[in-house]
Parts: sequence; structure tokens; C-alpha cells
Amino acid sequence: MAFFLETLLGGLMSGMLYSLVALGFVLIFKASGVFNFAQGAMVLFAALAMARFSEWIPAWLGMENLFVANLLAFVVAVAIMFVVAWLIERLALRHLVNQDGATLLMATLGIAYVLDGIGQTIFGSDIYKIDVGMPKEPVMMLESVFEGGILINKEDFIAALIAALLVISLSIFFQKTATGRALRAVADDHQAAQSIGIPLDRIWVIVWCVAGITALVAGIIWGSKLGVQFSLSTIALRALPVVILGGLTSVPGAIIGGLIIGVGEKLSEVYLGPFVGGGIEIWFAYMLALVFLLFRPQGLFGEKIIDRV
Repeated sequence: MAFFLETLLGGLMSGMLYSLVALGFVLIFKASGVFNFAQGAMVLFAALAMARFSEWIPAWLGMENLFVANLLAFVVAVAIMFVVAWLIERLALRHLVNQDGATLLMATLGIAYVLDGIGQTIFGSDIYKIDVGMPKEPVMMLESVFEGGILINKEDFIAALIAALLVISLSIFFQKTATGRALRAVADDHQAAQSIGIPLDRIWVIVWCVAGITALVAGIIWGSKLGVQFSLSTIALRALPVVILGGLTSVPGAIIGGLIIGVGEKLSEVYLGPFVGGGIEIWFAYMLALVFLLFRPQGLFGEKIIDRV
């Protein structure tokens, strides 16, 4: 029982991180109808900014305090992602209003390559470290309940907690604030929202800024675990099955889909892997997404595309 719970908790913590990346896809699609293939590049760009400025700022200011250096680097990285969001809306999106989906999709692919190129030019192409002070060592919990206890990775636990807090904050923002309600109105019907005075350009900038913040947090977490390298942009591919499972238009779907896939990956690898030679964790999410595409393409909580036209 203890081993099962240990595996289950590991899956939930991984799933929370998948949900965080998937939220970037869902937020932008809900507000603009654009499937943002640049989300992975945004995660990489934000992580590079955080990693490099956490090195540069102490050198510039002559400080050694890690907390202050990381805090300043985080503020600078947030500002950079806001500028990136504003430039994307000004230079690309506003010129593609009412274009078909294929055009918008190609635009986000172009944005991804531009961000990758600019990131490499400004920040370099080496592997960089993000050290935000998260503990790396595992810890035993519930030793009095289960014999031997449950082994939990502190870093994964803290990362999952941070991701959960951000997800909850975004949910409250969408439900309780005037801006959040405007975003939901735009998601429901662009023309109706515009007719009552909601400015689409401002809303799109806001939603790309929010997606940029989620990309930054995801980049910091994954960068702290794996190091910041250009393969980090492929982390978005891990979130695609989450989006398909939960639904492209559903914030709760992104959360629940991430948890389902995280748990499913861990349990299948541990309990089914030995019978098939292992490696299930690599393809499990994509197989599950394929099944949903065949039988429920809108996902668990998403709307049918025909309903949105």
C-alpha cells in the first residue's frame, strides 16, 4: 500500500506540472482561438531570462544574496515576458484578426522559431542552472502509518505545490475579477464581446501576458530540475496530450487532464512496465490522447468545435 501511494503521489506531482504548461495552451485558445505552438518556446525563453539574469544581476550589483538575486531576476523575467506578449499582439496577432485557423497556427510556429533564435542570440546556447533554493533530497513521510514510510522528493512536492497555487490563483482571477469575466466573454464570442465594448487587442495582450507568466513559472520549475537547455522547449509536447484529454477550451480540463496523465504514466510504468519491457511512461500519454481523439475529440470538458463557429 505504501509503495502504491508513493507512486500515486509522484504521478500527481508530475501531473500538476503538466497542467501548468497545458494552461498556456488553453488560455490563449480560449481568448483568441489560436492553438499556440509557441508555448514551448515561451517556456524556454522565460527560463533562459531567469537563469541568465540570476547570474548577471549579482555580478552587476556585487551582491551574494541568492534570494534577492533570484527575486530581481524573476521581476526582470516577468517584465520581459510582458514585453514579449505585447510585441506578439502588436506585430502578429492584430494583423491576423479573422484569418483562418491554419494561418494563425503557422503564425505561432513562426513566433516559436523567432523566440528560439532571439533567446539563443541574447542568452547563449549553453546549459544554464536555475538555483532557487529548492531542496533536492528526498524525505520519508508517514512512517508511523506505513512500515518504512513513503519516500517523497521534496523538490517535486514544492514544485507541485507552487503549480497548484498558481492554477488556483488563475481560476480565481477568471471567476472573480472584471478582467477575468471579460476574458471569458471574449472566449465565448469575439464579436459579441466587441459589440459591448470589450477591446480584443487589450484582452489578447493580457491573456498572452498570463500565458507568459505560466511559461515563466513552468520554466523555472523544469529548469531547476533539469537545467535550462534548448530541449526544454519540447516540454510543451508533454502537455499536448493533457490538452487533448481535458479539452482545448477548459481550464479545469487542463488541471484534471494533467493529473490523470501524470498518475496514469507512473502507475502504468510501475505495474505494467515489467511485463512489456518498460518504457510505457514515454508513450502512455500519447496513446491515451489518441483514444480520446478517436472517440471524444473535444476532450473531457471541452466544447465541440462546431459549437464555437
